[in-house]
Amino acid sequence: MALTLDKVAGPDLTAFLRWDKDGRACVDLLVRGARCAGCISSIERAVTDLSGVESARLNLSTGKLAVGFRRGGHDPGRIVAALERLGYQATPYDPGAAREAHDREGQRLILALAVAGFGAMNAMMFSVPIWAGLFGQELGPATRTLMMWMSGAVGAPCAVFSGMVFFKSAWRSLRAGRANMDVPISIGVILTLAISFSETILHGRDAYFDAAVSLLFLLLIGRWLDHMLRTRARSAAGDLLAHQANAASVVDEQGRERSIPVGEVQPGDRLRIRPGERIPVDGILEAGQALLDNSLLTGESMPVSVAVGALCRAGALNTVGLLTLRAEARFEDSTLAAIVRLVEAGAQNRSRYVRLADRAAALYVPVVHTAALATFVGGWALGLDLREALIRAVAVLIVTCPCALGLAVPAVQIAASSRLFRKGVLVKSGAALERLAEIDHVVFDKTGVLTLGRPTLAGASVADIALAAPLARATAHPMARALVRAAGEGPVARDVVEHPGLGVEGLVDGHRARLGRAGFVGAGDQPVGETELWFRLDDLLPVRFQFSDVIRPDARETVDALRARGLSVEILSGDLGPSVESVAGLVGVEQWRAGLLPQDKAAAIDALAAQGRRVLMVGDGLNDAAALARAHAAIAPGTALEASQNAADLVLSCEPLMTVVDAIDVARSARRRALENFSFAALYNLVAAPAAMLGFVNPLFAALAMSGSSLVVTLNAFRVGARR
Repeated sequence: MALTLDKVAGPDLTAFLRWDKDGRACVDLLVRGARCAGCISSIERAVTDLSGVESARLNLSTGKLAVGFRRGGHDPGRIVAALERLGYQATPYDPGAAREAHDREGQRLILALAVAGFGAMNAMMFSVPIWAGLFGQELGPATRTLMMWMSGAVGAPCAVFSGMVFFKSAWRSLRAGRANMDVPISIGVILTLAISFSETILHGRDAYFDAAVSLLFLLLIGRWLDHMLRTRARSAAGDLLAHQANAASVVDEQGRERSIPVGEVQPGDRLRIRPGERIPVDGILEAGQALLDNSLLTGESMPVSVAVGALCRAGALNTVGLLTLRAEARFEDSTLAAIVRLVEAGAQNRSRYVRLADRAAALYVPVVHTAALATFVGGWALGLDLREALIRAVAVLIVTCPCALGLAVPAVQIAASSRLFRKGVLVKSGAALERLAEIDHVVFDKTGVLTLGRPTLAGASVADIALAAPLARATAHPMARALVRAAGEGPVARDVVEHPGLGVEGLVDGHRARLGRAGFVGAGDQPVGETELWFRLDDLLPVRFQFSDVIRPDARETVDALRARGLSVEILSGDLGPSVESVAGLVGVEQWRAGLLPQDKAAAIDALAAQGRRVLMVGDGLNDAAALARAHAAIAPGTALEASQNAADLVLSCEPLMTVVDAIDVARSARRRALENFSFAALYNLVAAPAAMLGFVNPLFAALAMSGSSLVVTLNAFRVGARR
């Protein structure tokens, strides 16, 4: 395969190459037609086998194929040609084009589903009078033939139009020398239509137009659900990039300032960052006193003071003062861009998860084809006429159609998702419940998950609060906001001056007042506390305000319930060690780590996975997005930022943390029901296939049996979450 593909010339796409600092080329391509883990494996293997290619990674959610070349080997045209030989179209990657292609696919699926639904209902309208003949209400030959023609006039065009979704996929697969699940579906539908027309023309007894279009309608429902799940999965990285600055203010040697796209910033450029702006790229602070909000990166809710010469990371929010930075990295190499890459890699890992249905389908295709062919050849050889042998073969294809197999997991997922929705949990990933049922280790973020995520004033007198409140109302510092919440509405201090990293001062009823760090207000050499503010009015004794992040009322109960289910629990937090240790002790968690950056959290998840652990990550900040994407399963509270919610598999729309335990219970129940459905589907095929091969089941009863098997697995799915 590799030698053949290497000889294929392709279009000249060298203009779309990018070069790294080591002189290696890379290119991003948009691949159309990839739908499953098997597609990913075949594409990556074929591209990697090409000479000069070092790596190839396909993201199924976005369709982006990232290819890295070795030195001297950079011909992206050969890759496009190789992919076309495999049955996939490829063009230079453009996010807008990718979205348009995905949206067009969704529109085609909706239209095909609508046409199949229309065809199934109306073809059935003409089939019911024919079926009535089974109960002694025989139609006359002319009327019967008319009903068959009418059923075909409605059902056949609808089946052909709706079936193009499967026919095209099957044809691409066959051209590449493979046979996916769409192949037997396509063969079954086409042969069913052919036999139905033959029976109608020859004035036979049965036609099966309604069975063909009903089958397509059921299968298209599953295809549409899969499309919607992939739509949600692709948006996490986009939400992260939405927090990256779009432009940067560059200052030249003459001090002139101009705005350029952030992608054009080069290392060494001098950047100017105003209050309220996010830092566009990683850089060294050259001038100004920085008080940065790093919650986007670390989850730490308290602003951090950064001195001249220190590194400021992309994504941090400048809260006060005018800053000058020297860029240390390009946009693609920034800290936030690295987090985006981690999220994309995590989403890709999830898409490579091999579902139980895919494993069963790998056996289904060759077995069913062999059985149908053996039925036709064997029946003809044993003396059956060509028509009867073909009808038996078609009956085998229809009765063993993967409807029950295809619905075994989706039906359970829909039922489980509905049950969890009523409990306040939104399920966003097709395989999320499967993975959630497999977890054996739970990782919690601290702030916003085990705690409520906002500073709360603790143990201050009403008089002290009233004195400090006017000055607190003049600043946006999180702890000052907590003091204001405790004080309520009131006057604001005058002549306020903000001192970045230290505090704020102003006039309160004509008296000079300061609010901030201990040294700033003149409280002496007090230990610096990250959860306290000091206030001083004129020469009065300074007052200390202490703050805490309130633990969720059911946090301890949740941890105990998880342990009761055989799960170990750990805390990974970007907050400071003492606060993490305190919370861990209160909720009963022995394993905890503090001061972690987003990359550290993702690395910790990877390390646990390398140990064979299947990790559930529960986090709410953008600093958790990479870890959420890397985990085996991920949950985000409804109060989480949008990117974290999109990186997670499940979102809690309710306040109680115990809902995490409910989700795990339902996921485990859903897995049991899915396994039961697989067992039934296997038993059904073991009985139905031989019956069809022996002629006991004609295509009509095959369609009814197929529909009945689908109904059984669907009804069993409704038992998800039922008490055993």
